[in-house]
Amino acid sequence: MIRLNNLQKEYKDFKLNVTMEIPEGRVTGLIGRNGAGKTTTLKAILGLIEPTAGEIEVFGKKPREFTAEDKKQIGTALSTSGFCMIFTVKDVMDVLKGFYDDFDAEAFEAKCKEQDLPFDKPIKDFSSGMRAKLRVLVAMSHSAKLLILDEPTAGLDVIARNDVLNLIRAYLEEDASRSVIISSHISSDLEGLCDDIYMINGGKIILHEDTDSLLGNYGIIKVSEEDYETLDKKYIVGTKKDSFSVACLTSEKQYYAENYPKAVIENAHIDDIIVFVLGGEK
Repeated sequence: MIRLNNLQKEYKDFKLNVTMEIPEGRVTGLIGRNGAGKTTTLKAILGLIEPTAGEIEVFGKKPREFTAEDKKQIGTALSTSGFCMIFTVKDVMDVLKGFYDDFDAEAFEAKCKEQDLPFDKPIKDFSSGMRAKLRVLVAMSHSAKLLILDEPTAGLDVIARNDVLNLIRAYLEEDASRSVIISSHISSDLEGLCDDIYMINGGKIILHEDTDSLLGNYGIIKVSEEDYETLDKKYIVGTKKDSFSVACLTSEKQYYAENYPKAVIENAHIDDIIVFVLGGEK
């Protein structure tokens, strides 16, 4: 679906340099701190910004080669975009009817009702959760092959976030060939949704793993400073030291469980990996 080869974009105080691929039928997460380059990457994929160098292909084409039909195969919800605030859901539906041949007004209306979105209320009076749900529903409204979602759950409470994630899951269940790239700094949202995850920091991809590998193979080793000195470091990704002990992130927890039976080894979540990779010593 998407191939980026040394995609570069330079600003005065920031440089993006990203290589990544998203196959058909794949849900890919892009995680990182605010300002790491997530939104810039997605905007480059969409052709909203011109890259400084590198290659971008979506459906095997460069963004500038997209036809109107190609563009209709992409559903987009950007955190920096929004609706005309005086519009109602009915107004949004009229716009979608005029733009997308595959827009299913009946299905869209039913999903809006399921999410308790009012039809006659101006969007300016919606809660942040309502607006987020509407953005995602609009992105899905025309049976796109590819969804590009930028921070779709940012600023939402747990219930609203779960509603948005369930919308995405239901959309994927309708067609196994659909692909999604979703950026977020809320890693727990991605653990149960994404097939693989790219971690971006300072405009560069610093980690790429299948989600099952991250959750299954990565772990936290806790040892004394003395035992740390004897530890084989070949599978250590990052370390954090305090006054009494050392905690290490490993990409092969089973190796250390088998060879260091006295070490305390815990499962690692994506948040742990972010903290160690971005904040620990290597």
